[in-house]
Amino acid sequence: MLAQKPWIVPIPGTHKLERLKENLGAVDIELTTEELSNLNDTLSKIEISGDRYPAGSEYANRTGK
Repeated sequence: MLAQKPWIVPIPGTHKLERLKENLGAVDIELTTEELSNLNDTLSKIEISGDRYPAGSEYANRTGK
């Protein structure tokens, strides 16, 4: 996500220090244009189904979805 646009800021959540360290390590990773293109191409082929939030939940009601 960091490579997409300078104003996109991922906010990873974790409860474990080990996972936080892994997430912080991502700052040092630089992907080539080809790698980003391959990732985006692969991700665009994933079919997403279902609702993000359970129907009738507080979150679904807030977003209208």
